[in-house]
Amino acid sequence: MPLARYALYSQGVEVYITPTYDSGEKWIGTLQHIAREGCCWVVGCGNVVRGGDIPDDFPEKSTLYPDNDEWINAGDSIAIAPGGDIVAGPMRKEEGILYCEVDCNQVAKAKRALDVVGHYSRPDIFKLHVNTKPQSPVEFE
Repeated sequence: MPLARYALYSQGVEVYITPTYDSGEKWIGTLQHIAREGCCWVVGCGNVVRGGDIPDDFPEKSTLYPDNDEWINAGDSIAIAPGGDIVAGPMRKEEGILYCEVDCNQVAKAKRALDVVGHYSRPDIFKLHVNTKPQSPVEFE
């Protein structure tokens, strides 16, 4: 999704929010990369799920999730500063609210070092066209 991120960066995103089911060290590394690449704050909103969260009428629940206390997804909610530093979290295997103070001045400071849609964008070579008109996922003829 580099081009989708690039489109967001070109609109001046300062806080990039990532609600997702993904978790783990590789996902956290991806979010740190996005913070560095986009020179933006990244807030990863993880989902925590335990066996007890699965409805009892879920097919084969007793086979697939026999332990109600087992972590099916660890969550890993996190807040990352524009340079990639973790400033809050990750909240792993716990439920709660993660708080972080966001200083948007850090965004402008980070972009002075690397601005992928500014002085590194090379519009003389590359162009991204984004169609923002309402679209239909299916066309019938």
